[in-house]
Amino acid sequence: MPALSNTARMQKIAFFAFRDDETCFVHVLLSVLDFQARGGEAVLVFEGAATRLIPLLAGESHPLHRLYCKAKESASIEGAGLACSRKMGILDAVKQEGLPFLDELNGHPAMSRYTEQGYQVVVM
Repeated sequence: MPALSNTARMQKIAFFAFRDDETCFVHVLLSVLDFQARGGEAVLVFEGAATRLIPLLAGESHPLHRLYCKAKESASIEGAGLACSRKMGILDAVKQEGLPFLDELNGHPAMSRYTEQGYQVVVM
């Protein structure tokens, strides 16, 4: 895998996952891990319907479990939106996974927090 240029190496990307489509979500996981492997800084935020994926991904038999664990182990998963986790009925699953709840924007994670920290926000 080629390394990123010095300019790209300094970039920071926050991937906000909103969809609960596993076929789409695999690209979120792959992108986060690829960007990190190439020397970038990348984080993943679960929001909207994507929060429903957390208990599924935590299951050892799920096809994306290994990628999810890899992202979790690399500390790239920032957490899950509190309001959407509540709405989707998965508060306990998020707690069990040890993921923080993000709620600074009326129960939702604030994209502005990431842009203020120099992240480019990518919505997937």
